[in-house]
Amino acid sequence: MKETEPETPNPAHLIEEFRAFERTLALRAAIELDVFTQVASGVDTVAALALGCGASERGMRILCDYLTVTRHLLKRSGRYALTLNSRLYLVATSPAYIGSAVRFLASNDNVQSFSRLTQAVRNGGAAGTMPDEAGWVGFARFMAGPSGPVADVAAAALELTPDRPLNVLDIAAGHGLYGLAVAMRHPAAHVFALDTREVLAIAAQNAQLAGLADRYHLIPGDAFDGGFGGPYDLILMANFAHHFDAATNTTLFRKCRAALTPSGRLALIEFMPNDDRVSPGPEAAFALTMLATTSNGDAYTFQELSLMLRDAGFGSVDRPDTGDLPQCVVTASA
Repeated sequence: MKETEPETPNPAHLIEEFRAFERTLALRAAIELDVFTQVASGVDTVAALALGCGASERGMRILCDYLTVTRHLLKRSGRYALTLNSRLYLVATSPAYIGSAVRFLASNDNVQSFSRLTQAVRNGGAAGTMPDEAGWVGFARFMAGPSGPVADVAAAALELTPDRPLNVLDIAAGHGLYGLAVAMRHPAAHVFALDTREVLAIAAQNAQLAGLADRYHLIPGDAFDGGFGGPYDLILMANFAHHFDAATNTTLFRKCRAALTPSGRLALIEFMPNDDRVSPGPEAAFALTMLATTSNGDAYTFQELSLMLRDAGFGSVDRPDTGDLPQCVVTASA
């Protein structure tokens, strides 16, 4: 369908866009102050929330009223209540909690990167090269919540044989949930997680909580400089290739292929736009995140990833069905 402009001009929409950062940072402040969890426990007045959150009454009133305006809270007779969305996703005790993700997605480093976006557009990329160690630790600690459902769907899409012994390498494992999702589905699978020591400490905790510590093995190191060991039946690479240019990815994919068994597969989990690069919206928009935060990263289409994988020596490249998942799985056979 052909896109058309609105019938009437709407400058108010632009003003809202100019101030959109306020909504993000108000949510971050509320999560850092534990506002939603306090409200869920029955602490629902300005005075009580100020006391429970360690804040001033003036500050808490203004923040909670703003969250009501932006429909994250409800207000009746001077008392605050949760919306359904807030109750499900922003209360720390909820099984579906994802609030901690804002501490990474809207971290000071990420916000500052976007404040330099004009220069990144001029230069074709950011001056830095990916998050520092503290940034990756933050990713592992704060992004587990929204990653869990994606990891489960990705593991199912791989359609691995349940009872067959399986050695799995999880590159840039982070919180470890992608490898752990495979191990949960396959009792004979052993997962080897590659990342820095500091990040792997978080992944190891998650493996312990999942009851999988005996099948979860740590490989401290760097994906480009260190050895992979192996051979592996499956190599996972989730949310990693988008940080690099095509040549760098092709080199890394070639290294992965050398670490696989003859029947092994490499599985990428990525935000993947269509060839038009403007749909689906969230996946296409992710390219801007890479422009602002990496020197050469991008959101790659299936065709672009396929070309890199074939240049690295892989044979067939497939895209398993992941339904409405915002991220896609791409598999390549050795």
